[in-house]
Amino acid sequence: MTLTGTGLGPTTRVLFGTTPATFTVVSDTHVVAEAPPGAVGPVDVTVVTPGGTSAPAGYTRVGPPAV
Repeated sequence: MTLTGTGLGPTTRVLFGTTPATFTVVSDTHVVAEAPPGAVGPVDVTVVTPGGTSAPAGYTRVGPPAV
């Protein structure tokens, strides 16, 4: 998932709900996070920096395709 905004350079955590995600800070305006496994459905994503926690952004997990 690509997250954009301002002041993202000092990101310390990216959370999908309460679950921490693996992430890479690309720049002060760009973070890439890998969605951790979880239940199908909506989850709030937040970015944590020393300055505080972002407002939640919506993300929806989908199930595997039917074959």
